[in-house]
Amino acid sequence: QVQLQESGPGLVKASQTLSLTCTVSGGSITTNGYYWSWIRQPPGQGLEWMGVIGSSGRTSVSPSLMSRTSISRDVSKDQFTLQLSSVTPEDTAEYYCVLGLGTIKYDYWGHGTPVTVSS
Repeated sequence: QVQLQESGPGLVKASQTLSLTCTVSGGSITTNGYYWSWIRQPPGQGLEWMGVIGSSGRTSVSPSLMSRTSISRDVSKDQFTLQLSSVTPEDTAEYYCVLGLGTIKYDYWGHGTPVTVSS
């Protein structure tokens, strides 16, 4: 059973860069056909897909966040990382890392990590 665990700072100051890491256990991030996404949910709002890194290492980022977002990975540690620059209080949300067993699928979720951006 694949498990995902998010980690990172719970509090970030506005204009700083948020960095979150997802550690995968019970599976490999290089498994063919696996897609590793970041999804967030601001308080009282719906889920927002932020971006994905595939098993090949190729990434895709939401157009609305593209100028501020990068996703990378450390294969040796089975981890992938989200970096979101120039954060504002509007980036306050619960952040999830998610495994999809195919494109546009979201099958396994981490527990989520709350991030608050202070002004």
